[in-house]
Amino acid sequence: MKQISALLLLVCSGAYAQQSSFVSYVNPLTGTSASTTISAAKHGAGTEMLANVIPAVGLPFGMLQLSPQTRTTERKCQAPYYYKDETSGGYRLTHWLSGSCTQDYGSVTIMPVTGSLKPGATLPLDHQTEVSGPHYYKNRLGGVQTEMTATARCGMLQFTMLQTDSLYLLITPNSDKQKGFVSIDTARKEITGYNPVYRIYQGSGQPAGFSGWFVIQYETAATAGTFSATGTSAALSIRDRPGAGGYIGLKAAAGTVVKLRIGTSFTGLEGARRNLHAEMNTWDFSRLKEQAESAWNKALGQIEVSGAGESAKRIFYTSLYRTMQHPRLMSDVDGRYPRFAGDYQLEQLKEGNYYDDFSMWDTYRAQLPLFEILQPRLINDCVRSMILKGEQGGWLPIFPCWNSYTAAMIGDHVTAFIASAFNKNIRQYDVAKAYALMRKNAFDVAPLSDYKNGKGRRALASYLQYGYVPLEDSVPDAFHKKEQVSRTLEYAYDDYALATIAAATGKKRDHALLAARARNYRHVFDTSVGLMNGRYSHGGFYKAFHPDKKLPFITEGTPRQYTFYVPQDVRGLAALMGGEKAFEEALDSLFLKNEYWHGNEPGHHIPFLYNYTAAPHKSQQIVARILKEEYSDGIGGLSGNDDAGQMSAWYVFAAIGMYPVDPVGGQYQLVTPAFERVVIRLPNGRNWEITVTGGGSCIRSVSLNGRQHKAMHITHDMLMRGGKLQIYTARCPA
Repeated sequence: MKQISALLLLVCSGAYAQQSSFVSYVNPLTGTSASTTISAAKHGAGTEMLANVIPAVGLPFGMLQLSPQTRTTERKCQAPYYYKDETSGGYRLTHWLSGSCTQDYGSVTIMPVTGSLKPGATLPLDHQTEVSGPHYYKNRLGGVQTEMTATARCGMLQFTMLQTDSLYLLITPNSDKQKGFVSIDTARKEITGYNPVYRIYQGSGQPAGFSGWFVIQYETAATAGTFSATGTSAALSIRDRPGAGGYIGLKAAAGTVVKLRIGTSFTGLEGARRNLHAEMNTWDFSRLKEQAESAWNKALGQIEVSGAGESAKRIFYTSLYRTMQHPRLMSDVDGRYPRFAGDYQLEQLKEGNYYDDFSMWDTYRAQLPLFEILQPRLINDCVRSMILKGEQGGWLPIFPCWNSYTAAMIGDHVTAFIASAFNKNIRQYDVAKAYALMRKNAFDVAPLSDYKNGKGRRALASYLQYGYVPLEDSVPDAFHKKEQVSRTLEYAYDDYALATIAAATGKKRDHALLAARARNYRHVFDTSVGLMNGRYSHGGFYKAFHPDKKLPFITEGTPRQYTFYVPQDVRGLAALMGGEKAFEEALDSLFLKNEYWHGNEPGHHIPFLYNYTAAPHKSQQIVARILKEEYSDGIGGLSGNDDAGQMSAWYVFAAIGMYPVDPVGGQYQLVTPAFERVVIRLPNGRNWEITVTGGGSCIRSVSLNGRQHKAMHITHDMLMRGGKLQIYTARCPA
């Protein structure tokens, strides 16, 4: 049975999207250069200074993105495009994990060259000719103008000759392992091929059990051949050779337009053909471009903001666009998809779509919770995808990317994500199956062979034995080794998350055990320093402690920064610190010492924690400062890796005046919005409207539907019922 993608339903835009061009505020080039923000200068280094986003053309949560290419590799931490690069090698159909320090996979590049056949050629990149939007990209390379647009699984490239000359279109699978296949059928005017996918992190270098397949169709009769590092050939197919690719060539007068339409799939050539037939059974580039623009206008228009200037709108809608790059659609139009952690087997969906590429350590915090508001249907698909992964691979994955186990980063945040969805009444999946898989991760130590393959929680045996991960356990079978304190804190949050489902489903014994484990953060709080610290198995704490240095038991941060990662029990953490006032002073210390690092995710909730004290105005002031200092509409306008949209999701939430400090708990902490008016168009047909009046920077009072609202938070249930939140502001306290 044919699966109708929610992505394609976006094409039929509503009246509000017809009236407003939200797309015009999106600049996909933002963040394509090194960060220029304040905290990045202090805390960032190396690849942490790069947002690693690309000027991606596609549809929300699509199978592929189209991007200009300035780097030829699929190597780790190398995005396909960097603004600073001076030359371009063409246009890539990419599966790059947006904003990450991971790797591209299964990609293919198309390069137009004129004059003579020049495999591997690059040409000067002129930014003056670039036009970049979510739905459309245009630039000039040499004597050719290139335009791109896309559907969920397909892309179209349109080449216009700027002078009379020979035109060659070079098609290269981007395999760093010199693998892949290209074949040209001149009778069908079709180029087909694949680029096999390989794992990284646990199982690094092993085949991922699927490939990136493509079917490229062209209109005009052309000569054809293949090439490799050793030269060109009249042969019409080539396999597993260094620098291998295929080409078509023709003579073309100035003004000639040559089009390619490309279907892609992770299941095979026939899947790519079916996707192409279903989504792009036309050569009308303008029509496809208009459909993509309409889809983006509808998606972006779910949140309408006004009253803060054009620059703020550009940052907001660019951020919202970035939140919609992942997770990645992996299933074909007919519901087929590659088996998770498989060996080139295919599976068939019964309903919905199958998704992968979850940068889960990052996105469970705000990016996925954003779509628990905007697109619960997508979230149901994502949870069902997690259950399928767990059933097919035997264990619920930790950080599922490349349709494989990775055990990347730390924690077990698929559990936190599922609990967040469950507690928001997003439950169109088998809850019992989901619970069984989450429980297995929380209670069962994986056999060694499974563990080395990336299955199960890292260092779970130590965590269960001591209630924390002691320093003696260096966690060797992990990409991120050691980091014992951060693991303890994040496992405690995941245990809390699972405890909420256990309570709701009547599993009293599990709930009691997990609720107790949710307090394990206390075991790594060192009262002698007033912060989290590394602890040995005998109970003693790490002696060479420094609150503001990156120590090996902390993940990508410092003890002072990570101490505040107790979102499930903020008041309990405050009590450990000596009470609410002492907690406030500890927060003050972090910000006054300029130790808050916005460029990495573990601290994203910290600016909102003053809401748990008698000084919520401090959250309002700090959030406003971060919005101003850590985001811009320039090419260096993101303060660190965007990490599949989490950095951008922070901006979206903060700019509309709310943030899910504890996404599992279903509360949004309130701060002063950056806009005078916000309208969230909910999927149930209702609206949530926020208005700001008073002209001040800090909140004086709040009313909900005309009645005073004393709490500094709202709940998910309140929001989804729709209504009007009125925020009255005044000058901030001295």
